[in-house]
Amino acid sequence: MGATQAEREEKVSLELSEEILQSMEVGMAFKDYNGKISSMDFHRASNYLVTASDDESIRLYDVTGGTCLKTINSKKYGVDLVCFTSHPTTVIYSSKNGWDESLRLLSLHDNKYLRYFKGHLDRVVSLSLCSRKDCFISGSLDRTVLLWDQRAEKCQGLLHVQGRPAISYDDQGLVFAVAFGGCIRMFDPRMYEKGPFETFFVEGDISDANVVKFSNDGRLVLFTTVDGRIHVLDSFRGTLLSTYNVTPVSCNSTLEASFSPEGMFVISGSGDGRICAWNARSGKEPTVVGHGGSEL
Repeated sequence: MGATQAEREEKVSLELSEEILQSMEVGMAFKDYNGKISSMDFHRASNYLVTASDDESIRLYDVTGGTCLKTINSKKYGVDLVCFTSHPTTVIYSSKNGWDESLRLLSLHDNKYLRYFKGHLDRVVSLSLCSRKDCFISGSLDRTVLLWDQRAEKCQGLLHVQGRPAISYDDQGLVFAVAFGGCIRMFDPRMYEKGPFETFFVEGDISDANVVKFSNDGRLVLFTTVDGRIHVLDSFRGTLLSTYNVTPVSCNSTLEASFSPEGMFVISGSGDGRICAWNARSGKEPTVVGHGGSEL
C-alpha cells in the first residue's frame, strides 16, 4: 500500500533544510485580483487553499493542479479574514464594511450562508478554528475575544482584553492563546472563565500583536508585532527562544508568520516582497526563500 497523506507530509517535513528553502522558486502566479490578499488558509485534509482579497472576493484553489476552482464575491459585506472549517468547501469569514461586524459560515459549493455569528462591535482582526471540534474563537478591535460553536448563532463565551487581540488554538484544540501588548495568555477552553493558566511576557516589548500561532507539535508559540518583530517562545515554560526583525514592514498590513510543518523554521513575508525563513531556535540570519517584487 502507498504512504498515507500524513506519512508523505512527515517525510517532506523531515527533509526540509536551508538548502531546500533557498532553492524554492515561484511556480505559478495568479494575477486576477484587483486588490491585495488579506487572508488565506490551507485545508488540513485536502489540497484546497482559500483566499480573501480587498477586491471583496473569496477564491478557492486546488494547489495540486494550480487551478482556481471558484470565485465568490462578497460585495455587500466585504471580506477580511477567512478560515476553513473541517469541511473543504465550507469557510468562516469576517466582514470588512464598517457597519456589520458579523462572522459568516459560508458554503462555497453553492454560495449559501449557513449561519451568522453576531456579537462583535468593531472589526474582527483575528480568527482561529479548533481542529478537533466544531468551535472557533474571534478577536476584535472592540477588545473582546468571543468563543463560538459553529452550530449556534450566539457566542458561548466572552473575554475582555486590554489591547488588540491575536488568538489561536493549538493543534490539539486543548489550549488557546491570546496575545496582546507584549504578553501571551494561555487558556484552557473548558475553564476559560477562571482566567489564563499561564501568562508569558516579552521583556521590553509592549507593542500590539498581529498574529499568534503554535507549532504543530505544540512545543513552540510565536507572535508577531505591528513593529515588525517575531517572537518565538517555549509554549510550556514561556522562555523567549528568539526574536526576529522583519524589515521593511508594510504600512497598514498584518505581519504574518508561520512555523514549517516540523517546527524547525519560522517563515515570514516582508514589506519589500522577500520571503524569509529563520531557524526557530538558533536565531541566525534569515534564509531568503524567494522574492516577489514586480514578478508577482
